[in-house]
Amino acid sequence: MPTVPDHTPEASIADSPGHVVRYRDRQTGHLVAERAPGVGAVRWLYETALGGLCLHLLAHYPLASNLCGWWQRQTFTRRDIPTFVRRYGVDMSEAEHPAEAYLSFNDFFTRRLKEEARPFAAEPEALCCPADGKVLVYPQLGAGAELPIKGDRVSVNALLGDEGIATRYANGAALVVRLAPYDYHRFHFFDSGHADPAEVLTGQYHSVNPLALAQQPAIFALNKRAVTAIDSPQFGRACCIEVGALNVSSIVQTYASGPVERGQEKGYFQFGGSTLVLLFAAETVAFDDDLLEDSAAGIEVHVRAGERIGQRA
Repeated sequence: MPTVPDHTPEASIADSPGHVVRYRDRQTGHLVAERAPGVGAVRWLYETALGGLCLHLLAHYPLASNLCGWWQRQTFTRRDIPTFVRRYGVDMSEAEHPAEAYLSFNDFFTRRLKEEARPFAAEPEALCCPADGKVLVYPQLGAGAELPIKGDRVSVNALLGDEGIATRYANGAALVVRLAPYDYHRFHFFDSGHADPAEVLTGQYHSVNPLALAQQPAIFALNKRAVTAIDSPQFGRACCIEVGALNVSSIVQTYASGPVERGQEKGYFQFGGSTLVLLFAAETVAFDDDLLEDSAAGIEVHVRAGERIGQRA
């Protein structure tokens, strides 16, 4: 069981002054005030005029994110690991190596876990979460194939960069998994099947936390992303989109196109929080009731990779 961090209000993400963003911990059922590093900087970038000018430069050009990634790969950053582990309650008993074995902060950030730490549901009809993070589920996208984000609607066509492919998901369903910096940052295949090569779509470098999404709901379709079509015998032809973010220096694919197995590692995000989106065609998936209820209320739920989040429709 992971250590539960002390969630102090001043470290919590807020969608507006005095309003703390909370998510539900699926393991305990409790609502938790979110903590994440860099919240003050994100608020300044997205909610002030001067910050907005700086954001224009940061989001449109990869230099800042690449520089941040380079910095976090330097060996002196390993000194930050113990403090980060304590502050955010990272459960190092799950990690492949002890904290002191990682050579840089990015090395720790992209850590693998012990094989038994993330078992994937074995029932063939079960839909498994592909990554650790806070999830929202959308059981029906609508005829226009749009993803509702923070009161706005984001076109799946814009997200995928291909109108023809987007029509496949009209009236379909979507899963959004948001990874915070303290989460496990490797992602996996939700089911066995056949995976096409990942197509990289160039884009910008916005933050993907709730503060940024409240100001710019179309971030998912603006940011750099990787799109992979996956043919699953249980869930049809689905689409997996890994979305980069501010300070994410790269999205790394570790799989080879062709046959893949449920739970197999697909890739990982380097330093920074990011997001993963799964799209399903109509009448292929049925999400679990607790996720449907919380998502309808706008409440994210923290789920682990491999955990059942639904089943074949």
